[in-house]
This record gives sequence, structure tokens and C-alpha cells, in this order.
Amino acid sequence: MERIAIYPGSFDPLTNGHIDIIERSLCIFDRVIVAVLKNPNKKGLFSVEERKELIRLSLPDMPNVEVDSFGGLLVDYAVQKNACAVIRGLRAVSDFEVEFQMAMMNRRLNKDVQAIFLMTGLRWIFTSSSVIKEAALFGGDVSSMVTPVVNERLLIKIASMQAGQ
Repeated sequence: MERIAIYPGSFDPLTNGHIDIIERSLCIFDRVIVAVLKNPNKKGLFSVEERKELIRLSLPDMPNVEVDSFGGLLVDYAVQKNACAVIRGLRAVSDFEVEFQMAMMNRRLNKDVQAIFLMTGLRWIFTSSSVIKEAALFGGDVSSMVTPVVNERLLIKIASMQAGQ
């Protein structure tokens, strides 16, 4: 039986830290679904479709990775995709507190979907999509923290935003 895991997130944008978690998840699971959360309450820098495209372009040599998006309850989506687990990356104790609370709620909603926490590699412990976006908005070089295609699209997006102001 194929072991499928969901790696949910906003991925706005995808970082090298996310890719590290995906690669390590593939050592545990047969297939990983990178699922972009459609959150109507959050305005992202990139649209959901742009994020999915950036993920696909950043992971061209990973045939066991599926890129999708979802709205609603994560556990319902996991059941729909026949996933046995949800992958979450942890960078710090503060991440654990938030993720633990979500994992317990998901467990209450569906005890068959396991939460798997993976520590971010030390190289990426300080990176997050928010920090990368903020640094890029102020002209910082984030090229070592994202894939070349993400860096290129990030620069284009920021330039178009600044031109529109």
C-alpha cells in the first residue's frame, strides 16, 4: 500500500527550507502532496495558482511529489487524498507550540491522520516565507534561500508592485 503524506502550507513563496522538508519526507513516504492552502482571509504576494506553478518549476526532478491546493479542513483533504500523515516543519519551540495545537485539533477530528514533525535543517532554521518576502521587498538578496525561478519571480513581483505605487 502506498504511503502518502500531505505537506500543507501557504508556500508564499516556496523556500529552500520547504524543499529540504519535502526531500526528507520522500525518505519516509512513497508520495508527498505539497498542498497550497487557499485561505480567503490572507492576501498572499503570489496567487495560489502562481505558488503551485513555482513549486512545480522548483521541483522538476521529483516524480513522487504532487502539487495541489485545498480549502477547508486539512483532515478532510487528507482523507480525500488517501494520505496517512500530515508533514509539518519545525524551526523553533514557538513553531512547535502552534503546530502541536493544530495537530491535536486534527487528531480530534480524525485520529487516523498522523502528524509528523520534521526539524528544519540547521542551514534553513532562520528562513521563512515571511522573512524572505520582507528582505526582498527592501532590496535584500534572498537568492541563496529560494530556487532561481522563485527568486526571479519574486524580483518581478516586487518590481511590479513598486511600479504600481
